[in-house]
Amino acid sequence: MKKLSCLTINKKIQKKASSFVRRCEEDYRLQIETVADSIAESRGAKPIILLAGPSGSGKTTSALRLEEYLDKAGMETHTISMDNYFLPLDEATAERTEDGSIDFESPTRLDLELLNKHIEMLSRGEEIEIPTFDFTRQTRAAETKKLRRKEGELIIFEGIHALNPAVMGNNTSIANGVYVSVRTRMESKSGELLHPSHLRLMRRLIRDKLFRGRDCMATMEMFASVERGEEKYIMPYKHNSQYSINTFMAYEPSIYKDYLLDDLREVQSVGYQFDQLDLMIEMLEYLEPIKMEEVPGTSLVREFVGGSEFEY
Repeated sequence: MKKLSCLTINKKIQKKASSFVRRCEEDYRLQIETVADSIAESRGAKPIILLAGPSGSGKTTSALRLEEYLDKAGMETHTISMDNYFLPLDEATAERTEDGSIDFESPTRLDLELLNKHIEMLSRGEEIEIPTFDFTRQTRAAETKKLRRKEGELIIFEGIHALNPAVMGNNTSIANGVYVSVRTRMESKSGELLHPSHLRLMRRLIRDKLFRGRDCMATMEMFASVERGEEKYIMPYKHNSQYSINTFMAYEPSIYKDYLLDDLREVQSVGYQFDQLDLMIEMLEYLEPIKMEEVPGTSLVREFVGGSEFEY
């Protein structure tokens, strides 16, 4: 796993922030295009793309960037969020964690039978009706969307469980797997390493605050459950992917500084115990800030801070 020091980041920002941002974005773009070009070569036999990754990994932007590139290359591509396939929540039958709470990370929350059926139907060029899930009521909405894959077109299914055998079923012969996540550790000026999951947490903290009405403490309290789900249901199956994309943007913590630092200090001030909290604060305090104006509209960073050209 790669690592990058905060000292190096600051030097690059001080030299020229706009150039630093541009180089980071270019590295990510090249990963997307390399994966897309390879997928395109096998599109006849494998028209389905199963894209997975843990929470905060940038799955949605990566899927949309893949779609955009393939579309421009003349291969019409459609992206389907697997969140549409959630089942209505039934507390009586829902899978539980060891402490008795509902396991919201379990793949059994998905309508696996319908999902597998739709993957197979799309591969054969048959029409499906994509369901819609109403998260506010935790039930399936009445609206559906019809879709038929034409010859030569590609379908991306994006979701945290896309590489889980329970989801993939017998579809490995018609699908390519893509795993996206943060694969770089940040090194503080004192030499401590920030685990990639905590950069993904930074992304979640900002997104939850800005778009989901959830404060910093609430997101942190959910973190243990989310990590448990990742270790149980996502990480063991990342080897099922043919391709991987590192979504780490070296400049992104410098963007997050203005959004997050005060909130983390407040959590620290009340004595809340959280792994690597002090290290996150130390890094954000040390890093030079970057203005949002430097971040392009298609950047993965905008999935979490807003202002994206994509619709999520």
